Amino acid sequence: MSVPRLRHQARLLVADGEKALVLVNDGTPDNPKLRVSERFDNDNPMAREQGEDRPGRLNDSIGFHKSAVEITDFHRLGKERFAVELADRLGKLLDRDGFDQLFLVAPPLVLGELRKHLRKDVAGLVAHEIAKDLTKQPVDRITRLVTE
Repeated sequence: MSVPRLRHQARLLVADGEKALVLVNDGTPDNPKLRVSERFDNDNPMAREQGEDRPGRLNDSIGFHKSAVEITDFHRLGKERFAVELADRLGKLLDRDGFDQLFLVAPPLVLGELRKHLRKDVAGLVAHEIAKDLTKQPVDRITRLVTE
């Protein structure tokens, strides 16, 4: 499957669970020039800094057995909440700027949460998805990776 070309003024959301960049193509499909138009940060400390330090135990209703209770992964929940917030921001961005093409670049967990929470009009603009974390890459490298 070939990657669609980035139209002029297309938006790229490059996100992970802690940071997101919205890039705009100021160039042409043949010569894309991406620039950062917005940046969002999520204060999401590691799980060990947010929750319990050991799993809880429950007594079974019959007998004397105890069962472990899985620890809540607050770090993962923070990433999921950030993806929901990003989906909302993309909707507001569409209302404000009226773009006509969107690329999503994020790790699978964030990409899945984004997909679930995008408004229908925003989801209809998604031309391509890349399940990778590119938030730490420079813009010129992101441009090469997305257009290859």
